Amino acid sequence: MANDAPRVLVVDDDPDVALLVRTILERRAGCTVDVAADGLRAVEQAAAVRPDVVVTDIEMPGLNGIELLTELRRSIPGVPVVVMTAHVSVEYAVSALRAQADEFLTKPLDNTVLVETVQRLAVEGRTRGAERPPETVLAIGAHPDDVEIGAGGILAAHAEAGDRITILTMSRGARGGDADSRQHESLAAAELLGARLFLQDLVDTEIPSSGPTVRLIEEVVREVQPTVVYTHSGHDRHQDHRAVSAATIAATRRVPTVACYQSPSATIDYRPTRFVRIERFLERKLELLRCFDSQTSSRDYLSPEFVTATARYWTRFGGGTAVEPLEVVRESSELARTTEHLRLES
Repeated sequence: MANDAPRVLVVDDDPDVALLVRTILERRAGCTVDVAADGLRAVEQAAAVRPDVVVTDIEMPGLNGIELLTELRRSIPGVPVVVMTAHVSVEYAVSALRAQADEFLTKPLDNTVLVETVQRLAVEGRTRGAERPPETVLAIGAHPDDVEIGAGGILAAHAEAGDRITILTMSRGARGGDADSRQHESLAAAELLGARLFLQDLVDTEIPSSGPTVRLIEEVVREVQPTVVYTHSGHDRHQDHRAVSAATIAATRRVPTVACYQSPSATIDYRPTRFVRIERFLERKLELLRCFDSQTSSRDYLSPEFVTATARYWTRFGGGTAVEPLEVVRESSELARTTEHLRLES
């Protein structure tokens, strides 16, 4: 099968119908087809395989087709969805349209119409992704290397997608090493990402959660005008991490999307709700962390083995072979559209 063949997820609890649709799309449309027997499994498979088109029945146990469509619009907002049903009624059509279906087909299916519909929507869906405007990303950390440890893979994906990236580091990390060396390391990592770097001079281990920290973040926010912000979680043993998290949430109150990455000092209360696959960008993340060579001999969590093992652990929730977790504080559609467009899976 060609690498650019449309990938279709077919969802139907009737195995005969699912097999028929799969066979038609494989043989007549040249599609790669995955099948899910119910809506709940479809949500999991859609997150794992990122289909170009979803073709779903309406009446299914558990999560029905309309509920599935609503969930897909939240988690993969750009994916085209075809709703099919044996019941021809205005009520069904209106329900599907209200849930933002792209097409509504009735059973028994017209094979030619099915093939033409899926082929057209696959092209439209890919065009939607290609037309996505660049995001403006602001990643905020307490110390040099914090954002690279927590979100280096995600930032590398943003860089590949052409998004504008700014890194704001609130201290020079003097307690953890030589401040001048850490400044040069931060500049090297930012250069690898093509990112702009703001390096502030708050006192390491004494960063306040309000006052000057909030003002410094507000100044950068006014200048950069970010659409997405990544920062520390409040669920963290390190005082500076907690302070920067609280200050960021206060200073970015008008930014539509704010999400918290995981630090090595995060507590068990860190509860991520979005899992971003980074296998294509794991090596770039390791390259970013190698910039901080003054720290690698004394920080086990900077070792490639530790970083890779952590990324692999989160695949139990996000699939693939490497994942970075995010604890979403505020979310508009930007974060969902961003993670969908980046197509972080291999």
